[in-house]
Amino acid sequence: MDNLRGITFGKWLKLLSQNGYAVDGPYLDRAAAATLLSLRNSYWRRVEVRRFGAAVEQARLQPPLFILGHWRNGTTLLHELLIMDPQFAYPNVFEVANPHVFLTLGDRVARALKDEPAQKRPMDNMQVRFDSPGEDEFALAVVSLRSPVLGWTFPRREAYYDRYYTFRDVPAAEINEWKCAFAWFMRKLSYKYGRPLVLKSPPHTGRVRLLLELFPEARFIHITRDPYTVFRSTQNLYAKAVPFSHLQRPDPAQVDAGILRRYADIYDVYLEERARIPPGRLCEVRFEDLERDVVGQVGLIYEQLGLPGFAALRPRLEAYVAARANYQKNAHPPLDPALRERVAQAWGRYFAAWGYPV
Repeated sequence: MDNLRGITFGKWLKLLSQNGYAVDGPYLDRAAAATLLSLRNSYWRRVEVRRFGAAVEQARLQPPLFILGHWRNGTTLLHELLIMDPQFAYPNVFEVANPHVFLTLGDRVARALKDEPAQKRPMDNMQVRFDSPGEDEFALAVVSLRSPVLGWTFPRREAYYDRYYTFRDVPAAEINEWKCAFAWFMRKLSYKYGRPLVLKSPPHTGRVRLLLELFPEARFIHITRDPYTVFRSTQNLYAKAVPFSHLQRPDPAQVDAGILRRYADIYDVYLEERARIPPGRLCEVRFEDLERDVVGQVGLIYEQLGLPGFAALRPRLEAYVAARANYQKNAHPPLDPALRERVAQAWGRYFAAWGYPV
């Protein structure tokens, strides 16, 4: 239920109706909790619209910086590095989980949780708090109901929601709903922060065309990682984090095939659409290079994208590197030979595109 925390009552009923009210027995308590939260959200949404609606509509959007890359590619690390630059703002975990109410409730939550310690994410050793950078996809999911993360909630209709990774073959009316939701959420963030936003949501990797339609002057950073590592780490994501969103029992036998298919769907579109990005607006980096040389790789990003302010950011990056000297990454067991061969065959094009050996 984690990805439904910010849904309103009307959208919750609509989502249930779209899925035939098919909530499996072990998850009825989650559905009940989602119902109660949706009623609260609907009340505070009305309060927020009265207080801030007009101001949000007038907010000026500045060109965002999008971090692209499949889940487990290293997008979170890159996001954390870039938001150390005070010229940028970002949506935090509370804001993406509560898109309708964060202007009204955000300050009181910050006061209540300011002394709460960070907690380890289920799928790795990254520490997260309510004010850590969040993925805007979770806000778009509850506002538009057009998001692949809803397939985590209703896995029997996962193929239906997977269409929203790229929005290929999606009706124009649904695309417009998603665009309107995204523009609205961006205006709220712009009203609050008044600075350019750095956004990180892996599904955006397959949406370059739509992002440019919404934000023609946006900049993009794409981060790649060894596909074998990405596959194994994504298995871990589906085993340890995704289950917190289930309202239906998933089919474990379909997990590997789903990972292989979605990666290909996203990257077939990305490799086609990245040519639409104007020169000087796209930088591509490798996770392995970033991990080895944080300061040098971030400097390269600033240089290639024409971003000012790297000299001021550099000491913060150096302090970050020093503080994380003892950080331990997840250690996954190697893929068995048959599964490794399956990954190599399914993703051979992408190994070649990113320059990784098969």
